[in-house]
Amino acid sequence: MSENKPQSDSIQNPRVTWEGCSVLLDINDGDRLVFARLSAGSTLKIGNKTCSLQPLIGCPFGSLFQVESGKEKPYLSRYIPSTEVQDEGGCLLKEESRDNRAIIDNNEAQSLTGEDIDAMRRQGATGNEIVEALIANSATFEKKTQFSQEKYRLKKQKKYAPRVLLRRPFSRSICEAYFKKYPARIGFLRVDALSLLISMANVTANSDVLVVDMVGGLLTGAVAERLGGTGSLCNTYPGGTPYPMEIIRMFNFNNEICKRIFRCSLKDLCSAQNGTDEQVGQLKDVSTVESQSNEQTSLSVSTEEVHLSSENDVADLVPENELSAVSKTCKAPKAGDKAPKEAIQLWKENGFSSLIIAAPEQDAWSLVKDLLPLLSYSAPFAIYHQYLQPLATCMHNLQLEKMAIGLQISEPWLREYQVLPSRTHPCMQMSGSGGYILSGTRTFTSQS
Repeated sequence: MSENKPQSDSIQNPRVTWEGCSVLLDINDGDRLVFARLSAGSTLKIGNKTCSLQPLIGCPFGSLFQVESGKEKPYLSRYIPSTEVQDEGGCLLKEESRDNRAIIDNNEAQSLTGEDIDAMRRQGATGNEIVEALIANSATFEKKTQFSQEKYRLKKQKKYAPRVLLRRPFSRSICEAYFKKYPARIGFLRVDALSLLISMANVTANSDVLVVDMVGGLLTGAVAERLGGTGSLCNTYPGGTPYPMEIIRMFNFNNEICKRIFRCSLKDLCSAQNGTDEQVGQLKDVSTVESQSNEQTSLSVSTEEVHLSSENDVADLVPENELSAVSKTCKAPKAGDKAPKEAIQLWKENGFSSLIIAAPEQDAWSLVKDLLPLLSYSAPFAIYHQYLQPLATCMHNLQLEKMAIGLQISEPWLREYQVLPSRTHPCMQMSGSGGYILSGTRTFTSQS
């Protein structure tokens, strides 16, 4: 069996889903984001309807599905949007002669009642048919502007014919999903800051990257994705307990990539470098309590699928009685084995080619002064923190110790724009700050 696994990984099409893969489900154009692992028994609850995720297996990423009312139970059906081109000139002429000033919102414009909609459902009407019936029975729909009509149609479509977009989980989509709903789990690391971290650390193919990841495994997964199965990645940690990195399971890494991700304590790396454990003794006591709390968090999170939804939506993605069966049949390759002595010795002789730190709960200078000697000379490093002051202190100490050159603190700025006809403007709700990044290059310091 072990000989056939690498072959199945090599022929697996990464653009098409398979049983056991992780997916990101975008419900109603970003209203709700759900991570799921596809299997025959996994389900998804949308409103008061529970649908099986089995129709998603074998479909290409980017496919759009719509909830349909079946005879026995609701199901997800493949939906292909129409590509009809409208006459823009005629629409503009009609738009000039209409406005919403004469429309009074008194809940009397709709003649279709709730009983009528229930009767249509019992007769087997689809969600799109219900939406068209609501539009046809609206007394004010034709009087509205084109923008208002589109908004009305979209609102009814989300209620009676919700749609699910099948997205591939990779660095950007995973980071955006977590930053939207649970930013504290990833240390408020925004997607532009994540990309800048990897770029400033010069992560390329065949690199040996040293990573301190306290953002749930997002940074480790992003670096491994950039390496693409080449080089090596060492996830290090102070103390005796590694930090949880459950997010890495969602990247759908094959065995070739997973076997190049290692874990090694800072104590073992420094002892291999200097032959002593004195430098790590101070960090060990400070981080023991934090490591134990992080391990407890990891155990609680790993017992259920990560579920991103609104506060009013508390339904579980996979029922508790199906969790064990799903996890047994659809187990992802394990990443983050303990680094062998041969790899540690190789890192000691050659040094790491780059260093990336995302540890919001640790002091940046305490980590850097022990990690920087592990790099090769002229190797770049990048440190992320949500706040400026810890990085400013670290930068000042690096200058005093003459351990690095080219030091700079960057604040990435990402501004999202809504691009629509006659209404293009920056989005109203944006994050104020994406954190700060301290970058530089390690230098040789002569001992005189």
